[in-house]
Amino acid sequence: MEKRRDIYQAIADPTRREIISLIARQSMNLNTIADNFDASRPAISQHIKVLTECGLVIIRQQGRERYCELKIDKLKEVTSWVEECNKYWNAAIDSMEDYLQQLQTKNKKHGKQQ
Repeated sequence: MEKRRDIYQAIADPTRREIISLIARQSMNLNTIADNFDASRPAISQHIKVLTECGLVIIRQQGRERYCELKIDKLKEVTSWVEECNKYWNAAIDSMEDYLQQLQTKNKKHGKQQ
């Protein structure tokens, strides 16, 4: 049974984010990906395994080579989450700005200059 990992767990690691960036441009075989890192091939394979388990990467067999391809649509989950956080924090900051503006207006009316 394949273990399903969380997409956020996968992108939390800087090496995995770099692998995602590499294969976002073009599919690459495992050796080509590993050549971009100082880490051992087994370590890179482990990172690719995590990316595969969360559905961000698929491995396609072509002849004797195995190519990694990015499933970019899986990143929509992260994009949606970031957008929701953005909306929340923008609303909170706008609310704080409104409150500060009200305080400044109130202080000016009462002759208190800051």
